[in-house]
Amino acid sequence: MNSIIISAFVSWLATLLIIRFNHLHAGLTSDGDTTGVQKFHVHAVPRIGGVGVLLGALAVGLWLFYVNPSVGLMMLWLLAASMPAFLGGLLEDLTKRVSVLSRLVLTMAAAVLGYWLLDAGLNRLDVPLLDAALRWWPLSLLLTVVAISGVANAINIIDGFNGLAGMVCVMILGALAYVAYWCGDTFLWSSSAALAGGLLGFLVWNYPRGLIFLGDGGAYFLGFMIGEISVLLVVRNPEVSPWFPMLLVIYPVFETLFSIYRKKVLRGMSPGVPDGVHLHMLIYKRLVRWAVGSRKDSDRTRRNSMTSPYLWVLSSLAIGPAILFWRSTSFLIFFVILFSVAYVWLYSRIVRFRVPRALVYRGWSKRGKK
Repeated sequence: MNSIIISAFVSWLATLLIIRFNHLHAGLTSDGDTTGVQKFHVHAVPRIGGVGVLLGALAVGLWLFYVNPSVGLMMLWLLAASMPAFLGGLLEDLTKRVSVLSRLVLTMAAAVLGYWLLDAGLNRLDVPLLDAALRWWPLSLLLTVVAISGVANAINIIDGFNGLAGMVCVMILGALAYVAYWCGDTFLWSSSAALAGGLLGFLVWNYPRGLIFLGDGGAYFLGFMIGEISVLLVVRNPEVSPWFPMLLVIYPVFETLFSIYRKKVLRGMSPGVPDGVHLHMLIYKRLVRWAVGSRKDSDRTRRNSMTSPYLWVLSSLAIGPAILFWRSTSFLIFFVILFSVAYVWLYSRIVRFRVPRALVYRGWSKRGKK
């Protein structure tokens, strides 16, 4: 609990100061593009909220180093390993000139650092032939780097609306903390709790008003940390199925894989080119915007914030079963497949204008008729 409180307060305060003194750094840190294909905000907004989350986690690491040096030192090493991923994203936030490939390479470098500093290398998938092959350390390292960088990129992809990526990460980190606690892994549940607390402090200002954004620095940092903690949880605790973290992150990961398939195979374009047909964007355009048609700035902000809960619910449909069956590989694989099928079904219904009526929010449209 102390980890959550300390991190939340430090993050809340740091984020508040960034917002309060935005006039001093807006030219460098604010996202003033409100017309891009993936832009849904109204005014220029600072996009360095990840700094607050990082500072919250760092405060917990330093506190832990004082009260429990061995655990605190490991958390500080974990934060140190994350720096290439965080700094690559932060540099993009400040300059808008860091390519997706460059950020991905830096996140891979961070995963290599984690492999070296913390022995964070996937050595099993509970698939017999693959598990035997993973005893060869180069293959283990390669799989670890691909998995962690993939999760980091996936979190960045879903970071499109107020509170979306932040709350999804809170749920994922909460599940990781829960299982780590039951395994008696103080290092990992403290680290997960610290990150969740930092996000809660940030979300006070991000949701629903969107006063600050997580930014690429925050998204890559959180994605890396979730991937790294997931690997460490499986490596350090043999009772945890390697498919537990896979089910936890299936929403952002499947969103990324489906996006690559949609762009490369169906549309013949580069997967790195942004477009406006991610699932969260379709929900905004065809469920929420339909219900709130006003062009007023206040209603545009409301539409932005009303999109995120749809995806929170979708993500929770995977996170719930993951928590219940974190030891059982067979059940976890079943739910991974089930979620993937459900995602494709939902996407196809929305893209064909056959949205299930239960999903359409009509509250604002009714209010507007009064």
